Amino acid sequence: MHDIEPFHRWRDYYVASEDELSPFYGRRHDEFYYTNKIYNYYIHPQWDDFGSDTLYTKLIFADYDEGYAILEFIGEWNDCLHNDIMFLKRDVIDPLIKQGIYKYILICENVLNFHGSDDAYYEEWYEDIRDDGGWICVLNTLNHVSDEMKATRLQFFVNFGDDFGAVNWRPHTPRRVFAAIEAMVEGGTKRLREF
Repeated sequence: MHDIEPFHRWRDYYVASEDELSPFYGRRHDEFYYTNKIYNYYIHPQWDDFGSDTLYTKLIFADYDEGYAILEFIGEWNDCLHNDIMFLKRDVIDPLIKQGIYKYILICENVLNFHGSDDAYYEEWYEDIRDDGGWICVLNTLNHVSDEMKATRLQFFVNFGDDFGAVNWRPHTPRRVFAAIEAMVEGGTKRLREF
C-alpha cells in the first residue's frame, strides 16, 4: 500500500495544501518519511489524514466558481467502528460547503472495504447541498464495496454503482471529468471515453 500515491497529474491545476479555502491548507508532506498506517500497512505520505484510523483522502481538485470538488480515497471506509463519515463530513465536507462546494466526486478505487452503519450523515450531507442542485457521486468502487453501500441504503443520497463503477477518469482534465460525471448524474448518457 505504501506505493499507492494520490493522483498527482492535476497538480498543475490545483494543490489543496496551497489553497487557503481548502481544509488541507498548509499541510506539509514528507516524501520519504512514512507515518500514517492502515492497520499494519504504511501508506504513502501524500495522503491526508482527516481523523479516521483506516481511511485517508486527497482533495485533488476544487473549483469554487463551479462549486465542485474531486476527492480520492484509500483504505477501509468504516462507519460501523470508526464513524468515518462523521469525520469526513465535519472536518472536510462542512468546510468545503461553507466555501460554496455542493457537487462532490469521490474516487474510491483504492477503498478496499466499506462497513456501513446508518445513513444519517449521508442524508445530512445531501440535505446540505440539494437546494443548490448539489449531488454526491462515488466512482470506481469494488463490487463488494458497492454492495455494502446498497445494503446501508446510501443510494437514496449518493450516486454509485454500475454506471459509475468503471469510469476512466485519469487521462482527462478535472473539468472534463466533472462535466461527464455531472451529465451522468443529471440523467445524460455522456461518458468519458479514451481519446
